[in-house]
Amino acid sequence: MSLQSWLNRVWYRRRPPPWLVPASGLYAAVSALRRAAYRRGWLAVQRVGCPVLVVGNLSVGGTGKTPLVIWLAARLAAAGRRPGILTRGYRGSAGAARLVGAEDSAALVGDEPVVLARRTGLPVAIGRARVEAARLLIGAGCDVLVSDDGLQHYA
Repeated sequence: MSLQSWLNRVWYRRRPPPWLVPASGLYAAVSALRRAAYRRGWLAVQRVGCPVLVVGNLSVGGTGKTPLVIWLAARLAAAGRRPGILTRGYRGSAGAARLVGAEDSAALVGDEPVVLARRTGLPVAIGRARVEAARLLIGAGCDVLVSDDGLQHYA
């Protein structure tokens, strides 16, 4: 059985396996502390100067986030806005935040960002440092950002 098959089986079980319960409790506690630190101002929220719409959910893969991002960005553009798409660049080898072109290599920037750039013709930026990538999009003239799968970032 492949690792991916095993992870999917564990992820979608009705109840978590007993060995995972302590780890999930620890994760929940750390997440709660981190959210509280942002709420209390102990960790700074970084503003990028334009609205950011986050598309995501608590499920992994295959739930339609990317098609929704494409649809939402197209609707924003049709309404006269200048949207940019922000994504992590999962499975890409690029280290720093960067703008993605339709001709970029999926090995470098990840396959989803290339699909987003080709399908929308809009500016797309990748980066583990989301704020840095967002600033690249603003520098490219975007006035609203659509973040693909950004729910894990509180800043």
